[in-house]
Amino acid sequence: MRAVCLILFYLTEIYGQLWKSVDQPDVLVTAQLGDTVTLPCFYSAQEVPNINWFKQPLRQKPQLVAIIINSESDAIFVNEFKDNTRFSAKAAKGVFNLIVSGVESSDSATYYCAISRYSEMSFGDGTTLMVTGSESHSRTVVLQQPESESMQPGDSVTLQCTVHTETCAGEHSVYWFRQSTGESPPGIIYTHGNRSDECQRSSGAVSPTQSCVYNFPKRNLSPSDAGTYYCAVATCGEILFGNGTKLNVEGGEYAAQLSRFVWLSIIRTGVLCCVLPIFILTHCKKA
Repeated sequence: MRAVCLILFYLTEIYGQLWKSVDQPDVLVTAQLGDTVTLPCFYSAQEVPNINWFKQPLRQKPQLVAIIINSESDAIFVNEFKDNTRFSAKAAKGVFNLIVSGVESSDSATYYCAISRYSEMSFGDGTTLMVTGSESHSRTVVLQQPESESMQPGDSVTLQCTVHTETCAGEHSVYWFRQSTGESPPGIIYTHGNRSDECQRSSGAVSPTQSCVYNFPKRNLSPSDAGTYYCAVATCGEILFGNGTKLNVEGGEYAAQLSRFVWLSIIRTGVLCCVLPIFILTHCKKA
């Protein structure tokens, strides 16, 4: 019996460590220019020396935004965020939320919350902030067509992204993101690199303009292809997002519900596996 209790004790310790992970519940946050957004972060560690927020723009290195020395201190903003009044934080024990007010197109990035204890650092899954339908300082506009599309399994569709710009002609890098109807995080699924599929220059205006059209074909659709597709354009040091195209595929909602049901079952099983060893361990100690 003592050997069994010892094994259960170690299992309890392992599950306890798992509960000390960082939770960023919002995988994707979309915003318009000027909006105020809150990026939540929850952690369950009892003693955490430091809590951090990092910003990672598309294809760039992570940047440290803010840090809390302990759960009871105020957030300290560093680097370019030190004197930026648009960034603030709301912290309490187990919570460290990052708040961005007056959202700008340059705020588009993936934000990671991390806790560090001793020589280890644990990261959350990240929250991607997309500033959609925005105009940059270089007067670049990103348009997506169609706004939504309903298809049958096996069909084909072509999503279109049009970039209108007056400067930085020919310097675009275009990426496509997909946010599925399930719980999977958004990610790059296709890139055009730094070339244009079809660009036309107009010199009749006061400032020469250039319009580039980027097509993203999807063939032999299945319910797993359902979701919202975002066109992201890297130009003039900025990342601009279109408003997205919602692609509906018959059976897609059912697949999403099935996926959520499976994950819910896994979570319930995990909770049971955590509680049961504790319950048995308590009775072992009494014995």
